[in-house]
Amino acid sequence: MPYGKYKGRLLADLPSAYLDWFARQGFPKGEIGRLLALMHEVDQAGARALLQPLRGGAAGIQAKSVSSPR
Repeated sequence: MPYGKYKGRLLADLPSAYLDWFARQGFPKGEIGRLLALMHEVDQAGARALLQPLRGGAAGIQAKSVSSPR
């Protein structure tokens, strides 16, 4: 988030109540508004877990270790 109370947070980490507030008050213009509206839709659909693989690292999909044949 580029500004406000949650400045520096990933949009995917914004609280539902904050996204709901934007939905009631109106999303900002431009790309940030489109992304906040999309995140609100994802949140309302209960689909936040779908974003986990995009995060990578420990929160993302773990690569399976493959054993070498002996």
